[in-house]
Amino acid sequence: MAIPWGSRGLAFGAIAVGVCAALVALPPVGARSPVLPIAIGLLAVALGLAFWLIRGERRLGGYAIAAGLFGLLIGYFATRSSTTKLDTVVVWGALFAAMLRYAAPLAFAALGGLFSERSGVVNIGLEGMMLIGAFFAVWGSDVTGTWLLGVLIALAAGALMGLLYAIFAVTLRSDQIVGGTAINFLALGITSYFFFKLYGSQGTPSDLSTIPNVHLSFLGHGFIGDVFGQLNVMIWVGILLVFLTWIVVFKTPIGLRIRACGEHPRAADTVGIDVYAVRYGAVIVSGILAAGGGAYLSIGLGSAFTENMTAGRGFIALAALIFGGWRPFGAAAACLLFGFSSALGVNLQAYSTSISTLFTALPYLLTLVAVAGVIGRTIPPAADGIPYKKQ
Repeated sequence: MAIPWGSRGLAFGAIAVGVCAALVALPPVGARSPVLPIAIGLLAVALGLAFWLIRGERRLGGYAIAAGLFGLLIGYFATRSSTTKLDTVVVWGALFAAMLRYAAPLAFAALGGLFSERSGVVNIGLEGMMLIGAFFAVWGSDVTGTWLLGVLIALAAGALMGLLYAIFAVTLRSDQIVGGTAINFLALGITSYFFFKLYGSQGTPSDLSTIPNVHLSFLGHGFIGDVFGQLNVMIWVGILLVFLTWIVVFKTPIGLRIRACGEHPRAADTVGIDVYAVRYGAVIVSGILAAGGGAYLSIGLGSAFTENMTAGRGFIALAALIFGGWRPFGAAAACLLFGFSSALGVNLQAYSTSISTLFTALPYLLTLVAVAGVIGRTIPPAADGIPYKKQ
């Protein structure tokens, strides 16, 4: 049953109340009494419970309850901390800028996974496609002397990995989980071999051409300037891709064909849609976008390649896609959540390494909760992961 927009507004308002429970104890407000964040957090929990029980909507009500509990806890511990440590950890401009840096490679891979899974192909191989992109961006930048050609070479390598995976998943109709895992191991082997073959123990050159930042000096040195004043080119591309993906998938005939193949491929075939061609194209696009995220990791966020440098980010992107309900803005919001957690986790090392690690793991716990259906079950495309055989 569709949820009225008024009810949605109330639910999002309850979530905002939960966020405020934390904000009142953090700079610049900095309330020192735990009573205020506890009271606001309990109010958010009560609103979430009311929405859950009265309206019968578990997902948004559950998010409001979770926001209230986390806001209450963060607010309480913030009031127990010294103002000096709070001012060190909570620097909002730098924190949100770091959030965007950490979220960008995840967003590229998540959007790539969206195209693949909306067409009906589960892409566990995002990790390997990112890794291929990371290596060939470095190699391309090294041999051509320009980051732009390095990125284009990385995208081409990602397209080839997508094509290889599509052959197994679409044409040969192999198990997609096993095939995606094989792609990950293949990418790890290829990149490790060529890395040691070409660069040996010395590593990649230190004078690589890297993806530049976009300097927007007119934004000044306030909060807006600190967040958006010096973002990498790939971050801006990623932001544009979120909107472009939404337009393509939900507002164009091509997107309708992709979604039809992911929901009911037999019906799509009946009306003349080439299911194989659509799925091939979608998987290749997923490889290109995932490789773009890998390229940002190696010559955007850094300036070198190291063995297995993606470190599970492809799987995190897939989790963000599921958490976001296989929709561009939902997946982007989940990537921002992961990015914010990573950025804050780094800053929390001022308190202790254990607290930092624990906080970094919280979004993954939320993902497990969401996937398990505790606060509303996520529903994938109906034919996702099911090989199609033309009659």
